[in-house]
Amino acid sequence: MSVNRLLRVGTVAVASLGVLALSACGSDPEPSGSSSPSDSTSSSAGGECPEGTLNAEGSSAQKNAIEEVIAKYNEKCADVTVNYNPTGSGAGIKQFNASQVDFAGSDSALKTEAKDGGEAEAAAAAKRCQNNPAVNLPMVIGPVAIAYNLDGVDKLILDGPTAAKIFQGTVKTWNAPEIAKLNPGVTLPSAPIAVFFRSDESGTTENFTKYLEAAGGGAWKGEPAKKWSGTGAGKEKSAGVAEGVKSTKNSITYVEWSYAVDNKLGVAQVDSGAGPVALTAESAGKALAAAKPAGTGSDLALKLDYATKAAGAYPIILVTYEIACTKGLPAEKTALVKSFLSYFASTEGQASLTELNYAPLPEEIRTKVDAAIQAIS
Repeated sequence: MSVNRLLRVGTVAVASLGVLALSACGSDPEPSGSSSPSDSTSSSAGGECPEGTLNAEGSSAQKNAIEEVIAKYNEKCADVTVNYNPTGSGAGIKQFNASQVDFAGSDSALKTEAKDGGEAEAAAAAKRCQNNPAVNLPMVIGPVAIAYNLDGVDKLILDGPTAAKIFQGTVKTWNAPEIAKLNPGVTLPSAPIAVFFRSDESGTTENFTKYLEAAGGGAWKGEPAKKWSGTGAGKEKSAGVAEGVKSTKNSITYVEWSYAVDNKLGVAQVDSGAGPVALTAESAGKALAAAKPAGTGSDLALKLDYATKAAGAYPIILVTYEIACTKGLPAEKTALVKSFLSYFASTEGQASLTELNYAPLPEEIRTKVDAAIQAIS
């Protein structure tokens, strides 16, 4: 079965997530008509394309997705320039809170609690928005692959504890008993395992370390965070770790699925207790069904269950949020943000992601995201 066909199947599998958005948002208003901008001047909330430049920064996991959406959006709104710098989630949030960009992309929602005596991300974002809340808008669903380069091994199975030991550095060779037990009949080399990790602050790192903590059976010793605390060699951004594995034999990393596919890397199956599960849009959708709402009102943050044991569920998933001010931007910037994000959340904008190994938003969530965008003022 082709990846694209799996993705089409996956759009059905993730539809069950819609009940979460309904319970999280109560009786939010219906979208104001931006869900299907079918003509050249209907992409914005007001019906006409604005003019100007929109700057954004953050998640490199959504780089391929947002670049595709920008290209499609510019077919409709040619007088808007949208610049997106994929520097990583941590950098994107910092630049947003410093008023250097108009919205940010992040693979984790804004933190509401401060760490190390600093200011909480959500509080800093509210200040940036002229004392108005910023919202987390789920926009791109991108599973995280455990990607590898291992000659002669077309199928690799890992479980949470073994993955945690590899990335912690306590399992050091490919033929270690823990790996061999999960892969009977597979000839594993005695070579050392070369681990690559994100050297920049990354929401992908945070999501992956949440998985290692939840499913690792105590083997992962660090706290889930955007900054890596395990073993390995650091590379910047998703493209960096993918290229590192592609060019290095006997290596492994964690990276958003589309980068693993683009670089023709092996992708490990994950056994959470109900048997090995290959990464597909359908299996990622089953894990998404275990997510719980974490935000209130227009804030659509989700709490993912990385330790789910649901049959057929691939547990390592991330949701990239676009982080935007509910109020507080200049009027011309507000019009640009609403226009572009409205298109991004539209059925047309989301449909363009399926060919790039992302899963589109379930319709029930998509309409809630659109309604939250229309409420920006």
